[in-house]
Amino acid sequence: MIHGGLLKGLFAGCLALSLFGQEGADPRLKAMQRELQALKWELESLRKATDDVLWFQRLSDVAEVDKVTYVGPPNPKRPENYGIVNSRVPMKLYQYVFVPRNLDKGKKHPLLVLPHGGTHADFTTYHVHIIREMMARGYVVLAPEYRGSTGYGKEFYEAADYGGLEIDDVVAGRDWAVENLSFVDGHRAAIVGWSHGGLIAMMAVFDHPEKFRAAYAGVPVSDLLARVGYAGDEYKDESVIRGLFGKTATEDVDRYRRRSPIWNVEKLKTPLLIHTSTNDQDVNSVEVEQLIRALKAAGKTFEYKIYQDAPGGHSFNRIDTALARQSRQEIYDFLAKHLK
Repeated sequence: MIHGGLLKGLFAGCLALSLFGQEGADPRLKAMQRELQALKWELESLRKATDDVLWFQRLSDVAEVDKVTYVGPPNPKRPENYGIVNSRVPMKLYQYVFVPRNLDKGKKHPLLVLPHGGTHADFTTYHVHIIREMMARGYVVLAPEYRGSTGYGKEFYEAADYGGLEIDDVVAGRDWAVENLSFVDGHRAAIVGWSHGGLIAMMAVFDHPEKFRAAYAGVPVSDLLARVGYAGDEYKDESVIRGLFGKTATEDVDRYRRRSPIWNVEKLKTPLLIHTSTNDQDVNSVEVEQLIRALKAAGKTFEYKIYQDAPGGHSFNRIDTALARQSRQEIYDFLAKHLK
């Protein structure tokens, strides 16, 4: 596995060289800067490839593990080439497929779609125990790597579209499975996500209620206008905000509203379960509590639970504690009620 200190040192070196470049640095330094930047993306790809190997090693006893390539909407940020407009070029995406080894492929089985958290993150073996639990209950599980995910190079990373086209990427992953896996029941599909994945889960069922029978949102990002206001320093960097959203909130408030679950609650038609914890230091529980209030005000039927200072905070029901397992059992009971 690539050590985090190496990557930090590499990025620091790139920054230092970029400062030299501002004053007409030696061409050799500029060339070194380009090489270091290229190395950064190669190291990310190597880290991803290493984790892919771990997926096969850690689940091969209970699962058929595959990683497939499919397509989603075009990438509007990509430079055009050969006079071919971007609208003609669907974006290439990646997706893990986990199938229980003892599954009877002569029958149709329910499907769970599990988008990862973060934006610039990816689906890692942090989720192994959760995948095992889901497959033990007879689910086929998909984990789409939507645009902006890490480990696939610079262009894929910079294609990030927070709350926008990434939702379509995840829904396209679901559609791929329904079209290509004969043992998947498209009428019994659900979506499960934590943190940023929780935002994706809710926006997916808001916009495509016909494609999902249930949704779970754990500690979900719920209001982007609030989040860019209270979250960490990365959201105060205008270049980061433009990379994720295209425009700042000052320039286009409606763009942030369109991409926020809290501003779209009137669309809910799908059974929904929400979990949060009052000691979440990433997605503040106030953000989720406001979502819950908005859903109630809209007269929507849904389920939720607010845990009081659950050990683990933002990750409280993804870790290996008794409380985490109990909370995940609540999720599985909810899904079984609507899928089986």
